[in-house]
Amino acid sequence: MSLDALIPSAIDGLMLGFVYGLAAMGLTLIFGVMKVINLSHGPVIALGMFTVLVLSQTFGLNPYLGLVAALFLGLLLGVVIYFVAVDRVINAPELTTLLATFSVNLMIIGMGTVIFTTSPRAVDIDLGALRGGGITILGTHAVSVAIAIAVAAALYAFLFRTRLGKSIRAVANNRAAAELMGIDSRRMLALSFGIGTALAMTSGALLSTLFSFTILSGTTYEVKSFVIVVLGGLGNPTGALVGGIVLGLLEGVATVFIPVSWVPVLEYVIFVLILLVRPSGLLGSRA
Repeated sequence: MSLDALIPSAIDGLMLGFVYGLAAMGLTLIFGVMKVINLSHGPVIALGMFTVLVLSQTFGLNPYLGLVAALFLGLLLGVVIYFVAVDRVINAPELTTLLATFSVNLMIIGMGTVIFTTSPRAVDIDLGALRGGGITILGTHAVSVAIAIAVAAALYAFLFRTRLGKSIRAVANNRAAAELMGIDSRRMLALSFGIGTALAMTSGALLSTLFSFTILSGTTYEVKSFVIVVLGGLGNPTGALVGGIVLGLLEGVATVFIPVSWVPVLEYVIFVLILLVRPSGLLGSRA
C-alpha cells in the first residue's frame, strides 16, 4: 500500500460519490413519497447520458447545457411514466408497482438498443486538470461535484421552502390527511416521480462527462443507487447523498487494496450487512 496512491484514489472516489448520491436521491425521493421501488431508474440514467451525447454531437451544444435539457426532459418523462405506468396501480401491492416500473425499464432498454445499439459512446469534453503534491483533480470531476451539490441544495430548497415542496412532503407523511387539506395528491405524486426521474437523468448527464457508456450502463448505477439508498436510509434524500459519498469513498480506497473487479462484491457485502444490522440505514427515513 502506498500513501501516494491512497490519497488520490480517496479524493477521486469522494468526488464521484457526490454524483452517485445525486442518482440515489431520485430513487429514494420516489420511494419516500409513494413507496414505489422504481426499476426504471437505471435506463433513465442512461437516457440522461444519451441526451447529452445527442445534443452535443447533433447540435454542437455544450455538454453542461445539455445537462439542463436532460433535467427538464427527465421531469417531463417522469410525469409521463407516472401517469402511464404507475398511477393506476399506485394503491396496488408493491409487487405490482415493481413490475410496472420494470416494464418501463425493459421498454427503454429495448428502444435504446435499437436506436443507439450497445456500442460504447463518449462525450468529447476536456476541462483540464489541477495538479499538485502528486494529486490530480480533473476539471470534469470538480465541475460534476459542484453541480451535484447545487442540484441537491436546489432540491432541498424546493422541498422545504416552496408551497409545492411542502405539499409533496405532506403527501409523503399522510396522503389522506393531505387530501383533506385540499392538496391534489395525484398531482403531487406525479410531480415527485418527475423530480426523481429528473435527478436520475441529471446524474446520468454528469456521468457522461466522466466515463464512456452504453445504453446498458444505467444498470450499474441503478444497483449502486440501491446500495446507497439502503446505506443512507430508504426515503431519506440526505441519507442518499451521504450514502453516495460513503460508497464513492469506499470505492476509491478499496481499489488501492483489492482488484477493481472485487469492488462490486464488497459493495454487495455491505448492502447485505446493512440490511441485517441496521435495515433503517445510517440516517433512517425522513419525509
